[in-house]
Amino acid sequence: MEKRRVLFICSRNRLRSPTAEAIFSNHPEVEVDSAGLSKDAEVPLSREQLEWADLILVMEKIHRSRLNRNFGKYLRGKKIAVLNIPDQYDFMEPALIDLLEKRCANHF
Repeated sequence: MEKRRVLFICSRNRLRSPTAEAIFSNHPEVEVDSAGLSKDAEVPLSREQLEWADLILVMEKIHRSRLNRNFGKYLRGKKIAVLNIPDQYDFMEPALIDLLEKRCANHF
């Protein structure tokens, strides 16, 4: 069975999306990647990442809006979901891990 390709997106790819990528990197049903929408992101979002992804999980509604505005032509046929996780956690913070596990449970 082919693994589902999941892309996690936040603003700067420093805290939330890299945490998500780290905790789901060994999940048996998915391949994961992460990126940020800001120009100063650790890993700025690329067209190649969007083309690779089957599912795009953004942390906040504003991320979905910016994604649609800046990358709309690459999103045709892509499933995008908002996890509603605010930017108030540190990298690998236990509360963030718990929230990510709960919010992602319905997606894979």
